[in-house]
Amino acid sequence: MISRSGIFCGLLLPALALAAAPDPELRNFIACPIVRDTASVPCWLAEYHGELYFLTLQSDVSAPVNPPWLGHRVLVEGRRSNKPGICGGIVLDPVRLSVIAEPDGSCNTMLPAEERYNLTFDPPRPPGPSGGKLAFNTLPMPAAAPEVKREAKSYTLTYDFNGMVNFKTPFQLAPVLELARAMPASRIEITGHRGVALLSDGTVLQEQPDLAQRRAEQIAELLRGAGLTTPAYAVRWTDTAPPADGVEDYRQRRVDITVLP
Repeated sequence: MISRSGIFCGLLLPALALAAAPDPELRNFIACPIVRDTASVPCWLAEYHGELYFLTLQSDVSAPVNPPWLGHRVLVEGRRSNKPGICGGIVLDPVRLSVIAEPDGSCNTMLPAEERYNLTFDPPRPPGPSGGKLAFNTLPMPAAAPEVKREAKSYTLTYDFNGMVNFKTPFQLAPVLELARAMPASRIEITGHRGVALLSDGTVLQEQPDLAQRRAEQIAELLRGAGLTTPAYAVRWTDTAPPADGVEDYRQRRVDITVLP
């Protein structure tokens, strides 16, 4: 199913010693995304083993699940649910999508609108315009520093497969900034991690070998760039990825941040 060696820089590994995913409802696979037009908002689908799965609606960065891209394959990590189908596809809930960076010209399928698939609800995003920028100055900051306990507190940022920061990162980092300013923090510890993903067919995908370091260093750079320059920074990373189980492998793709008084 996956033949391009350049997709993950040769890091596509056979799962020779791993058993199949323990949950029969798990659906972890790579496929070309499909766009189905509707009278209201397009929806995104993907086919796996002869079944069509609903991924998400076309929406902006404020949505819980951002849509994939035409011209690129997508890593789908989800669980088949019993919810009513959407746009002719079986609903995956929860679902996480990671766009594969390498272009794939065969991923260009667009289905025409059909009345039976017209959506009767709006895209899952709040009303009003989207900020649409990866910048901390787009975040509403409190007028006065909140009262906080002077004790260490930890935060975790998760990532798309092989991903770095994206449009959601400023919203994830906002609590870190607020706490560090209000404390004020004397030290910030940042640890980057990389992960692997077990697909439903037994294949294991391994993230790029230097990704843990790049993630940790990028978060430190973002915090400093947001004005958090007084604390001392301890930036570390773990290059060894833990074994994948196909259940919540995305939790290993993360950066842990600890703010200390």
